[in-house]
Amino acid sequence: MTLRVLVVDDQAIARAGIATMLDAEDDLTVVGQSRDGEDAVRDALALRPDVVVMDIRMPRLDGIDATRRIVAEPSTAVVLITTFDDDEHLFDGIAAGASGFLLKDSGPDLMAAAVRSAARGDSLIDPAMTRALIEQTVATEAARTSGDSPAHLPAQAPVQASALSPAQANALAGTAASRPAPPLLRAALDGLSDRELDVLDGVARGLSNVDIAQELYLSIATVKTHISNLLAKTGTRTRVQAAVFAYESGFARAGRDAGGGTAR
Repeated sequence: MTLRVLVVDDQAIARAGIATMLDAEDDLTVVGQSRDGEDAVRDALALRPDVVVMDIRMPRLDGIDATRRIVAEPSTAVVLITTFDDDEHLFDGIAAGASGFLLKDSGPDLMAAAVRSAARGDSLIDPAMTRALIEQTVATEAARTSGDSPAHLPAQAPVQASALSPAQANALAGTAASRPAPPLLRAALDGLSDRELDVLDGVARGLSNVDIAQELYLSIATVKTHISNLLAKTGTRTRVQAAVFAYESGFARAGRDAGGGTAR
């Protein structure tokens, strides 16, 4: 199946370069190019792309606000692209519902992989952004436990074609291991069924839907149903946010092996 892609960037050269890069892939077709967030929202509705690859910093309407509007249509996923010094927008992007985050200088292989991952409901975050995400998670958790109310969702540490590597999962989980989960997060966790917890465990460990299905002896369609249910119950919109929830609620912890397992 050929994936339909919309490229959004206010710089014509960058926009054309990304479009050319993606169009060179046999399974990707760029169906349109937009110059800012407002055009992206309009073009996404008209062209119905599978994935929107969009810059964060743009005039009129930035990539974060445009993402919120675009993902309201569940058939379209968003991959945000940014510069290395724009880490502060990662939380906003996760909260807005983006499925991937890449640096603008990402090569064609990583760019294409992010599009494919987003299209199948997985997530990909540029490895170079891992440290910033972990540091922001630590800062957000510290603010929460001290009584502050940060406006952002905490972020997961990537990377892999769907989420965390074991080492990165341990690094992130270790930042929250000694802190109690906020009551609202714990209440949402308690509302999940045992099977939904099994699936959440896989999401937090960076497994794709195919990996989770194989590990739990389920069909991919059943895994997708469980993910949809747990997203609704936890108030999250993407598997990136679900992985964040798993760590912040205390469900996912450092040192868990590939076999996973649920814990209440």
